[in-house]
Amino acid sequence: MLQCTTIDRADPRAAPSAGLVTLFAAATGAIAANLYYSQPLVGLIAPALHLPKPAASLLVTLTQLGYATGLLFLVPLGDLLENRTLIVRLVGATVVALAAAAVSSGWAMFLGAALLIGISSSAVQILVPMAASLTPDAVRGRVVGNVMGGLVFGILLARPFASLIAYAAGWRAVFGLSAVGMAGLALLLRARLPRLTPKADHSYVSLIASLFVLYVTEPTLRRRAAYQCAAFGAFSL
Repeated sequence: MLQCTTIDRADPRAAPSAGLVTLFAAATGAIAANLYYSQPLVGLIAPALHLPKPAASLLVTLTQLGYATGLLFLVPLGDLLENRTLIVRLVGATVVALAAAAVSSGWAMFLGAALLIGISSSAVQILVPMAASLTPDAVRGRVVGNVMGGLVFGILLARPFASLIAYAAGWRAVFGLSAVGMAGLALLLRARLPRLTPKADHSYVSLIASLFVLYVTEPTLRRRAAYQCAAFGAFSL
């Protein structure tokens, strides 16, 4: 993903600074964590919002479905639109969604917020290839590995963080604090990320269609997809 043409850097082949790589890693972890805050809190949120027990799993499922929707229909925009602006806008949408979850008065409002949290959190999969595009081949593996490490830490720490905050201040505080954190992150990303404009030599529709073409024509991709599907299913269970 991402064939860049314009980067606001004196030397586009220079490796990104340690500070910028750290920002990428921290941002991906913080954004990805939003996908998992509700998982340990279902037993608190569902009765508080009068959500019937058989439907309580929707609190988690809709967030993941939203994320999948974002991966399919928003992440390809990273090959068409200026990346920094796109990422900041998605993080801004996450702020709105988290705030809505924090003040939800009923289950319908929370479920809608959960769906939007998932959709907007797909920004992490624009940040990762952006980091790769800013990095020369010689150190790209190390940089992308560091960024992915931040993402994994965010996923792993989200559930204990949510449990501790909910124990101390209630489940609404989890989403409220995250909304504040995401607002600060959006400002930081706007100030620190370089501009990156991809080549726009293809249409949005052709990009979406290419996803399915790649799946059909690339056996390695199919195998890796099957592995990760199994791994993610096991992790979620």
